[in-house]
Amino acid sequence: MRKLEQITDDIRKMFDARTSARDHALAQARQLTRACSLAIRAVHRDEFNVMNGHLQEASQLADTLRTSLVNFPDLFYAGYTQDALKEFVEANVTCALIRNEPLQTPEELVVEPATFLNGLAEVVGELRRRILDILRHGYSEEAERLLGYMDEIYSVLVTMDYPDAITNGLRRQTDLARSIIEKTRGDITFSLRGEHLTQAISRLSAQLNSDQPKGQERNASPLNPEEEQ
Repeated sequence: MRKLEQITDDIRKMFDARTSARDHALAQARQLTRACSLAIRAVHRDEFNVMNGHLQEASQLADTLRTSLVNFPDLFYAGYTQDALKEFVEANVTCALIRNEPLQTPEELVVEPATFLNGLAEVVGELRRRILDILRHGYSEEAERLLGYMDEIYSVLVTMDYPDAITNGLRRQTDLARSIIEKTRGDITFSLRGEHLTQAISRLSAQLNSDQPKGQERNASPLNPEEEQ
């Protein structure tokens, strides 16, 4: 039985190491998700220095997360780990598109292709949020630019016709992105029509004001011609 005790001791040590790695990975994943969320919030507020600080923090946390799980590939591919890295992709892509900067590749971000695509799909929601903030102040060509990025993202995602086991549920994210894009297109169209209506009213008002003096002269004439006699 001594051999059995040795075997179980080895198993216990392995489980202890895996549990420690898992707990550490969970903590790192939560911190990474928080840093990415703060980076996205900062870019929506045009606080670009704050955004860069959070993106740098997120990059360091992502590196630490990958390094800590190098001996535990099953934990690295677990849902919570890949979800955190998906948030990392979303933050980097969102900030780049809003600032009209080049995108980083999956290799540069050191993420799996499926994780990159799922993060890309979630960028659509953040671009809609940005567009709605813009439209609050009236129609803008910046909204059209961001809508163009949304269309381009969907055009790429819809071509990834692979099983969910390969893409990690990308099809559902793609369908959701399409719905968001159509709603956003409607919002922009409504805002554009409102802008055209406002311009038309302004032109009409200006024309009426320019004709006002002549109207006043006509109103100055007697209403009853007999009173003038």
